[in-house]
Amino acid sequence: MLHKELTWFFVIFSREFRQDKRIAFETLMFLATAHFFGFYNPKQLADFLDIPHQGLYRAIEGWSIYYLREMLVRFMVRQAAEELRPLLGKSDATISRAGITVTFDNSVVDRLGKLLRCTWSWYSGRCKKVVMGNDLMGIVMTVRGIAFPLHLLFCSKQGRANTDRPDLLISMLKRLTEEFAREGIDLTAFPLTFDSWFASGDLKKRLRALGFKKIVIAGKGNHTFTIGKTKQKASSWKKTLRLIADQWGIDVPSLRTGAFSPTFGSVVLFFFRKNTTRTYYLMDFSPVPLRGAEIWCIWKQHHIIGCFWKILKSVLGTKAMRLQGDGLHTALLIKVIAYMLAARLSMRKPFFKMSVTEIMRKIRRESDLEDILREHFHLPILNT
Repeated sequence: MLHKELTWFFVIFSREFRQDKRIAFETLMFLATAHFFGFYNPKQLADFLDIPHQGLYRAIEGWSIYYLREMLVRFMVRQAAEELRPLLGKSDATISRAGITVTFDNSVVDRLGKLLRCTWSWYSGRCKKVVMGNDLMGIVMTVRGIAFPLHLLFCSKQGRANTDRPDLLISMLKRLTEEFAREGIDLTAFPLTFDSWFASGDLKKRLRALGFKKIVIAGKGNHTFTIGKTKQKASSWKKTLRLIADQWGIDVPSLRTGAFSPTFGSVVLFFFRKNTTRTYYLMDFSPVPLRGAEIWCIWKQHHIIGCFWKILKSVLGTKAMRLQGDGLHTALLIKVIAYMLAARLSMRKPFFKMSVTEIMRKIRRESDLEDILREHFHLPILNT
């Protein structure tokens, strides 16, 4: 059941990395596989197998941050490239139906620091002195409704180190365009979406300079736009503009219009109403403005990155694994490998279109963890 998918990871590791750390990598895969049986950290797994947990921790020590980041990026890019290649040779209509988009977002991870206790429940026990390693920035590719992570990077929420998000985004995209170019794929041909919390006219120019041709960004209510001869905030435009229902290719009331912003310059706005009360809008940063149906089709995939964050945190238990020092990156690698393994299984016949939770339940019902470990893993610690 798992043999083919586990073999894929070992083959990629042996091809891409020359350091003699096969036992350490096998331990990482061992810990990732255990997630399907509800063991989310080395201590839980060691207790179940009745082996010393110190051996598992020692086995995954010694990886440098550079090496861990390289493994993350290369595994993720190889998996996404495998899914893209069969599609790229087909018609434009088939590629469009696959809903291929590149999405950027960040997710707050439990923050480390001093606790400040107060009597108010909303304030009690929260970390107020923030240190590095609390926010996780991520770029995810969506293909046929499945999220394939491409690049994940820890950064500090506040403080003086590594807080320039636009620069980090550009560096992440540059790295990914180089990696996909080695696979013979032009990443900039796919639409790019993200929220506008750090968008600017300068960022728009830098994204275009990278070669991205379709850029759609969620707008905020406090941005000011001039439409016609009237200048007001987007929150006011949402209330005054009349949206049109039943437009071709758009299943919600919407309106596409040109505007000028002192922050972004000339920009195309796309207003839409998802329910009877709330109106949202998007900004089109593309060099050649997109049609309304194109903007809507691209943005419909954006929510999938939120689903990815939820799986990583809630289903795979990011909080359950707290490794010291550089172990923050080791824990992330283990969680992502577990997710990638589940994503690969979801495209195979026995698990086709199953959610990660359903896959985990099916494996638990039909397999035994100790049998899997004896069959696929040959770690010295298992013999202690």
